[in-house]
Amino acid sequence: MDADLEFLGRAVKQAQYRQHRALDSALGEVGTTLAQWDALRAVSYRPGASARELAAATFQSEQAFGALASRLAAQGLVERSPGHGRRVEHRLTPTGEQTLAAGHQVSQKVLEECFSPLPSADRATLLGLLRQLNGEESLAN
Repeated sequence: MDADLEFLGRAVKQAQYRQHRALDSALGEVGTTLAQWDALRAVSYRPGASARELAAATFQSEQAFGALASRLAAQGLVERSPGHGRRVEHRLTPTGEQTLAAGHQVSQKVLEECFSPLPSADRATLLGLLRQLNGEESLAN
């Protein structure tokens, strides 16, 4: 294996790890965690989505997302309701929307700091390269 590819893979992982740690720490100040906020974000983008769809959007197994969604429902952040067949649909509560909004404010500050070493043009280039690498039109999951 090309050593440069190993360094590249490790550098991507290191940047992600640093960002996740900073986000998780800062989100704690508004009463949530990165996993919870990411789930709220996914539910917000896909109201009425199933646990399967939301698990995929948050890079979790269905079982892990189901447990997280149960905790979010117990905290009054998400409503779960029966859908077609065995499907369970998810929607944010007003409290969930408030938590999501507070998380957006926190994440904006954290991400600005995480990406501050890069000029705007380099950030745009990086985003374009990651979209190309992931074969995606948008990374707004």
